[in-house]
Amino acid sequence: MSQPDPGQGPLPTEPDQDELNPRRWAILGVLVVSLLVVVLDNTVLNVALPTISRDLGASQAQLVWSINSYTCVFAAMLFTWGVLGDRYGRKLILMIGLVFFGFASLLTAYAQTPEQLIVFRGVMGFGGASVLPVTLAIITVVFPPKERGKAIGMWAAAVGAAVAIGPVLGGFLIEHFWWGSVFLINVPIVVVGVIAIKILVPESKNPNPGRLDPLGVLLSVSGLLLLTYGILQGGDTQQWGSFEVLGPTIAGVLLIVAFVLLEWRSDHPSLDLSLFKIRSFSVSLTAVSLAFAALSGTLIFLTFYLQVVRGYSPLQAGLCVVPVAVGQIISAPRSAKMVARFGGRRVVGFGLGLVSVVFLIISQLTITSPLWLILALFFGLGLGLGNVVAPSTTRMTLATPPQRSGAGSAVQNTVRQVVAALGIAVISSVVASVYATAIEPALAGLSPEAAATAQDSVSGAFVVAGQIGGDAAAALQAASSDAFMTSLHAAGYLSMVLCLVALAVILRWLPASAESVSWAGGHGGEGSPVGPGAKHHRADEAPEAVDLVE
Repeated sequence: MSQPDPGQGPLPTEPDQDELNPRRWAILGVLVVSLLVVVLDNTVLNVALPTISRDLGASQAQLVWSINSYTCVFAAMLFTWGVLGDRYGRKLILMIGLVFFGFASLLTAYAQTPEQLIVFRGVMGFGGASVLPVTLAIITVVFPPKERGKAIGMWAAAVGAAVAIGPVLGGFLIEHFWWGSVFLINVPIVVVGVIAIKILVPESKNPNPGRLDPLGVLLSVSGLLLLTYGILQGGDTQQWGSFEVLGPTIAGVLLIVAFVLLEWRSDHPSLDLSLFKIRSFSVSLTAVSLAFAALSGTLIFLTFYLQVVRGYSPLQAGLCVVPVAVGQIISAPRSAKMVARFGGRRVVGFGLGLVSVVFLIISQLTITSPLWLILALFFGLGLGLGNVVAPSTTRMTLATPPQRSGAGSAVQNTVRQVVAALGIAVISSVVASVYATAIEPALAGLSPEAAATAQDSVSGAFVVAGQIGGDAAAALQAASSDAFMTSLHAAGYLSMVLCLVALAVILRWLPASAESVSWAGGHGGEGSPVGPGAKHHRADEAPEAVDLVE
């Protein structure tokens, strides 16, 4: 559910007012579809997880890996694809990235094992990461300043559309075809998109492109994958003190520390860490990232709750998620007026408080909770997130000088994706541990293989119940549903804690007024906010920022 920031990528040269591309709105349509198909893939996948678990025999940890392999690679490649587009041509790089994405979608659709699903999803993330930085850079080249805001708004609206369309489309495809169709549908869209890009989109490059950071990419991907593996392995095996858990966890932490040190000293970092010295930027990013971690981690299990425990069809489950998008559509556009009236801290704080209450109620759900309550909870999640994401993104944008907007949005997108991946891993491990402990008394009398399958996930328990039949099957289903509800409550509590931490950070450290920054030389080269020349201004002291204040 994480959303891209519409500032990703270096800012190209502005188009000549006398040489406007007459096909620029058609070009925007092609770029929006390219973004939509990439973002749609994640929202579609959530609805498909219970079916994939049953058909491929995937464990809970493997399902989480199918999400995180995409997210980790996607986050790590954002900067690299942007630099490649600047250097070799944005049109060329966009087509290459989409071809990777489409080919990996085809492979994923016909995956025969959970391991293949995980690997192919990683390749999808590799290709999909090209779309965010490159499409926005093309929009900046094609549209004049007076039209650019509208164009970027339509570009960003594709994300909101994906939140609403994805679950419904995924549910429809699964009910009428098979789980692979949620990936296969990407292929014809990509083919048409690449042809349209070839015909419509002009080529452009940055005369002063950035430099690649291959070592940074290697360290970040390796560290994230090892850390995620260690966390998931702990939840899967329940042996948190074993070498197979501590080894990769510690190795992952060390590699991430090495990555941070490398980026701090590099003159061409993938992740511009100097931005974290600006409070409006770092505090806002912390709040958004923790909220997305909570939502991403719990939403997976809400899907299992709807489909496995409640017995809803994939399409019905997808329709239940639509209120999340409706809530965001209502609250996000209105958040600017709310900030003008009540201030950023109160609006973002209200959003986080509302989401915290929703997660508290989720921790009290039962198998028979009324449908209206479930829909209201999803709506509350969207309403709260809209009041968190939009004002926080505005704060981060104001705090980043225009000449560093590419670096600022790269940091925003990367950190949100990474924290969401870690949130999914942590919450999944907690759910796995609680579920395994709660269902253990009901596994007596099952074979070791059947007991292991039932203890892995509620989907596995229902599969085993279908195999044994009779009263024993009904008892196992009831026990697994009760155990799953206990684990879902734990996920709700943990997500609530994450949001309350974000709320405390906002109330304690977010500046009362938006900041703008004048940058001078210092660590990190030109444009660094560190050093004696750096100045932080309150928005009301910076005339050039007054019109931009939330």
